[in-house]
Amino acid sequence: MECTSQFLRQHPYKNKKNMSKLNSRIPDGPLEAKWTKYKSTVRLVNPANKRRIEVIVVGSGLAGASAAASLAELGYSVKCFCFQDSPRRAHSIAAQGGINAAKNYSNDGDSVFRLFYDTVKGGDYRAREANVYRLAEVSNAIIDQCVAQGVPFAREYGGLLDNRSFGGVQVSRTFYARGQTGQQLLLGAYSSLSRQIAKGNCQMYNRHEMLELVTIDGKARGIISRDLVSGEIQRHSAHAVILATGGYGNVFFLSTNAMGSNATAIWKAYKKGAFFGNPCFTQIHPTCIPVSGDYQSKLTLMSESLRNDGRVWVPKAVGDKRKPEDIPEEERDYYLERRYPSFGNLVPRDVASRAAKQVCDEGKGVGPSGLAVFLEFKDSIKRLGLDVIKERYGNLFEMYEKITGEDPYHTPMRIYPAVHYTMGGLWVDYNLMTTVPGLYALGECNFSDHGANRLGASALMQGLADGYFVIPYTIGDFLADEIRNPVPPTTHAEFDKAEKEVKDKIDRLMNIKGKQTVDDLHKKLGKVMWEYCGMGRNEPGLLKARTLIKEIKEEFWKDIRIPGSKDEFNTELEKAGRVADFIELGALMVEDALLRKESCGGHFREESQTEEGEAKRDDVNFSFVAAWEYAGDNSAPVLNKEELKFDVVHPTQRSYK
Repeated sequence: MECTSQFLRQHPYKNKKNMSKLNSRIPDGPLEAKWTKYKSTVRLVNPANKRRIEVIVVGSGLAGASAAASLAELGYSVKCFCFQDSPRRAHSIAAQGGINAAKNYSNDGDSVFRLFYDTVKGGDYRAREANVYRLAEVSNAIIDQCVAQGVPFAREYGGLLDNRSFGGVQVSRTFYARGQTGQQLLLGAYSSLSRQIAKGNCQMYNRHEMLELVTIDGKARGIISRDLVSGEIQRHSAHAVILATGGYGNVFFLSTNAMGSNATAIWKAYKKGAFFGNPCFTQIHPTCIPVSGDYQSKLTLMSESLRNDGRVWVPKAVGDKRKPEDIPEEERDYYLERRYPSFGNLVPRDVASRAAKQVCDEGKGVGPSGLAVFLEFKDSIKRLGLDVIKERYGNLFEMYEKITGEDPYHTPMRIYPAVHYTMGGLWVDYNLMTTVPGLYALGECNFSDHGANRLGASALMQGLADGYFVIPYTIGDFLADEIRNPVPPTTHAEFDKAEKEVKDKIDRLMNIKGKQTVDDLHKKLGKVMWEYCGMGRNEPGLLKARTLIKEIKEEFWKDIRIPGSKDEFNTELEKAGRVADFIELGALMVEDALLRKESCGGHFREESQTEEGEAKRDDVNFSFVAAWEYAGDNSAPVLNKEELKFDVVHPTQRSYK
């Protein structure tokens, strides 16, 4: 497909006219029959042969733990790696609000098709229809699986599992366990994983970080990892490698991600030939505790579920700094309810975030910084009772009070948007395989299911769908050709080469001996990314960011200082390797944002907006996935495009009014 964008014709990127490198492998037939047909016709590996196949899973969150447990249960020999001290520490525990499924327990008109439709629309028509429909289709099985594992979902008075609403939908389809859904789901997946570890089907490597992908004859055949406790560099081989390493929101330094969350695994895969899809698509979550100072290291998410019963507002008057209880109703602006009467406080995250930024830019923001809005529960407490609100959100309210010193039962929360989830990631086909044969990407680290914006409670759904119900089928299509091939020996020349690359980079980092800490440079990068590639983006700002990131990269490799030794537990060395990758990824994000001269979802180009300030898509020129191909450190990345075809849900201007 030839690009019609004037920008691309002028830009130095090589624009691929030959689309043969991108084969999405979407099955033929009607949308609702594709997955069923696929499962009935995909090649299989028989039980005896599965025992001869070895698979590496990198990551132990919901996607990684469910994949490792499921594949081991099937009989494959699995190795699972995580950099945390336990799989239970994976960042999936921070997904508090719930998980979507089309059970229609509320009898309010939900269906698989409606979940599919809402997800495509919520992503501003920048996702692949076939993947999204499959996600909606398997969502119900996820709930059954988790109930069988003992996940303590909330229940309503009749005994059925309870549901609540999330942004961007008009039904209640979100299953939850108070405000700790992610944690409970992860414990369920961890219990399944632990069973396989105890049976000897899965070998767990805690406190190990993947630092390089090993490819042999073009196929993913292993990884190089570092034991984070001893510093030992290790080689691990397999027939296939699965990455389930989460998102890259920490490229912004301040985000809702755990501080250890990083992009190193997928960045190494990108440099070994895996295309990177839509890297600039970043989700800004509207419900976070505002930044409180220059020395803050991360941001805390207040679950979107709070918008079910909380009302968002600011004072009508510019500069009104009165206490919220002193501002009467007639002097309050419930701006989401005013601007979007059909959805009110439950508009999608990108819409709510931009609206909050807009009222704060107008001078109506609250709190010491003026960069916050109120989220109040007075009306819901009066309507439902204090006990009900405590039952639904008690742990979230406690967390807020511990951090801010304010009691949200009696005074409104102060919230502001922050970087949360990344919709971009490694490009994958329908099988969840990257452009490197034998290398798969699951969950948040792939690009596939959310388009330009993710609806709330869909992250847990995708992670578990990929791990429990998709990869156990799709990986067989590749492994059916591998049953006669032994696992490559770790003495292979490609392992030698990969290990040398890892050790050379570590030595280079350790020998800089500059004056700045890794965090110093990470903060500089984060400020540039937030300022110029955050909630609002424009061409002059992105061009400036391109220059600034190049300067930060030069400064990083000249002036960081890493104390200690490489042959020991060294968190500064860990961070240095991750930040080096973030700097390069940040540069690619900026180029992708420059390319996409349209506003869609969380990608808001200020040059492309409606008269009312809403995102304005350009379906003629940009209805595609931008899949970037690494061409060398000193060469511009190559642009490949997957054209998005909408046979069922036809793109229209999103409206939540």
